[in-house]
Amino acid sequence: MSTHKTLIHTALYPEAKPIIQYFNLIQNKSYEPLKIFENEQYILVVCGIGREKTNQILPFIYETFNICKAVNIGIAGCKDKQIKLGTFFCTNQKLETIPNATLTTVDEVLEDENKLNTTLVDMEADSFLAVSNKNLEAKNIFIFKIVSDYLSKTIPDKSFVYNSIKKTIPKWENVI
Repeated sequence: MSTHKTLIHTALYPEAKPIIQYFNLIQNKSYEPLKIFENEQYILVVCGIGREKTNQILPFIYETFNICKAVNIGIAGCKDKQIKLGTFFCTNQKLETIPNATLTTVDEVLEDENKLNTTLVDMEADSFLAVSNKNLEAKNIFIFKIVSDYLSKTIPDKSFVYNSIKKTIPKWENVI
């Protein structure tokens, strides 16, 4: 098997693009139509939005590649309007340098804050965590979320997503 790699999982290409550029990842076309990018240290997969896509693609990634750590990074809705858009959180671990927030994963966009018992909401993190927990120790799994909206159905601007993710890379690169 190949060398151990850190898996980076995103739902959307605008989330992946700054990471691909930062780590100089090259698309591995042998697994198309999957969007897989890699170098010696990292493998990034763009799964698409939702639990189902994550559940379909991630087991294949773990079976095919030698993964030692896993990172899910992406945007999330937030019910607390006091938290600035672009704020960066880790949701599954307490880290010294990155604030922690609670997260709920849903199947459809959630606009009613009364239906949310956590600060953040996304559409794939719990599936990412479930699949990753079958393959790695919990200490090697990281879920990072960036506040993109306040429970809105409107998809955030691609440049906002790109720039928000780009700003976070130095914050989590040394933590994982």
